[in-house]
Amino acid sequence: MIKGNFIDNLPKVYGIYTGGFIAFILLMAIGESMGMSAKAIGICFVGFTIFIYAAIGWLSRTAQASNYYVAGRQVPTVFNGMATAADWMSGASFVAMAGGIYFKGYGYMALLVGWTGGYVLVATLLAPYLRKFGCYTVPDFVGTRYGGNAARLLAVIVLTVASFTYVTAQINATGTIAAVALDIPFQYAVYVGLVSILLCSMLGGMRGVTWTQVAQYIVLIIAYLLPVFWISNNIGAGFFPHFMLADEVARIGELEQQFGFVKNSAADLATVPKGLAGITKAHSEVNATPWAFISLALAMMMGTASLPHVMMRFFTTPSVKAARKSVGWSVFFIFLLYSSAPMLATLSKLALIDPNLPTGIIGKSIAEVQAIDWYQNWNQANLMFVSDFNGNGTVELNEFFMGGKAVVLATPEIAGLPYVISGLVAAGGLAAAMSTADGLILAIANAISHDVYYKMVDPKAETAKRLVVARVLLVVIGFAGATIAAMEIQGILGSVIWAFDFAMSGLFWPLVLGVWWKRANKEGAIAGMALGLISGFAYLIWVRNGGSGFLGITQLTFGIFGSTVSLIAMVVVSLMTSEPSAATQKMVDESRVPAGNAVIGGQK
Repeated sequence: MIKGNFIDNLPKVYGIYTGGFIAFILLMAIGESMGMSAKAIGICFVGFTIFIYAAIGWLSRTAQASNYYVAGRQVPTVFNGMATAADWMSGASFVAMAGGIYFKGYGYMALLVGWTGGYVLVATLLAPYLRKFGCYTVPDFVGTRYGGNAARLLAVIVLTVASFTYVTAQINATGTIAAVALDIPFQYAVYVGLVSILLCSMLGGMRGVTWTQVAQYIVLIIAYLLPVFWISNNIGAGFFPHFMLADEVARIGELEQQFGFVKNSAADLATVPKGLAGITKAHSEVNATPWAFISLALAMMMGTASLPHVMMRFFTTPSVKAARKSVGWSVFFIFLLYSSAPMLATLSKLALIDPNLPTGIIGKSIAEVQAIDWYQNWNQANLMFVSDFNGNGTVELNEFFMGGKAVVLATPEIAGLPYVISGLVAAGGLAAAMSTADGLILAIANAISHDVYYKMVDPKAETAKRLVVARVLLVVIGFAGATIAAMEIQGILGSVIWAFDFAMSGLFWPLVLGVWWKRANKEGAIAGMALGLISGFAYLIWVRNGGSGFLGITQLTFGIFGSTVSLIAMVVVSLMTSEPSAATQKMVDESRVPAGNAVIGGQK
């Protein structure tokens, strides 16, 4: 029996949960051995995990503002690290990143460098100091630090643009997984994903999302690492492929040289379904100039330190010291997955193209490949395609196409693992996308309900009314995100990168200078947020519509341009206008002192 305070029993609670989940995996494995269908296994994995998340959300329901907005500031460091990692490792991290490396080579490692390195900026520049302020949301910090509703409202606008762009990518990922697991059209599956997301956050707010995200992290990390180790062992790459990666990349290089790269004609490519790609570049090729690599990594670092749903996680810790420690735990838990993404991409490619492996398809007849069960399943989902362009009857390297989203999801089937592992991976991908979507939708809804409705429209609103507004906003924002996701305007990875650029364009320097430059004032912050976001967005539109850009800044790194404009505008305008009041400058000084009560509210 579990006795005493829930927080004190967290290790025991999640230990039992982990054991139960492993037992469920074994039960599904037994079911598969007894003839249980793949579709039934997929439905059970998705249904069981969503039920658990919904149950946690229900048990975490609250009517208290501090619990709803910041989980009562009671989340221990290790568990906040797990929740932050789940919040962070989105559908892009789980589903799309390995696909990017698979198709584009190691230039996409810039994402890993940037997304992980961003936490260095979070730990050293922002998280402890924002926690010391004692605010509920990022716009709450901006409004408190700079004063006035204009700065607060602009922060809400930047937050909404960045987070909404991000959340459409996560709902896209949940829709993809639900469509395959439940065998329903993608356009309907996105709404199934949305309902699952809302079940976790609707009643409990940040408290419900926190404990759900810890559970989701456990699912997603097991689901990501187990296939990597299993496949590696099966193909002779060693139990820990992390130590054998150079050998496997060299083997892929030999195979690529053997098969050769053939450029497909425009007419042939026109027959390939939208969103699918083939292997056109060497796996070991960086596929980027040094500046392209550095600029993408830099944009992801600054974007990481600007995303409000990440910063919100550090408002939930008991103290400033705990906030700093939880950043370290976050990096550790994130590293477990990020260090494995290149391995998964490498193993997936080997399983497909090595003719010495029973799973290899290059060189086999077109008819033989088209008859494979896993190919038929993923072809039906519009995520795989083969075509005999040269008419020789066999599959060449340039004649197999796959969606980036399928690299992670389909690899267990391609590698010949039991289908129960595919169901597990689907559950892990769903957990990754749901956990991030929960945090993003909550960040938008909380910012609007707290910073716009409560702080600006109705400062006398009772807590119950504020929470009703927040919950209605959750539904409205989620429905809008699902509708946009169903249109498939942009791929998962592209949408996520854009979100980082939007966030850094408008928020990075107002947040950093708000902590580290006492002379930064309201007028400067307003100019920095407004001009940074507008200029970044304008640059994106220009490049997307054929503009040549400059200094090597692309549609994936437009945040560098926006944030530069933001910095210049903020510094110039702040120096041209009056300095902040003595009380504000004292408040900034206090925020840098690790010990003591929060600057506002008086709590630790």
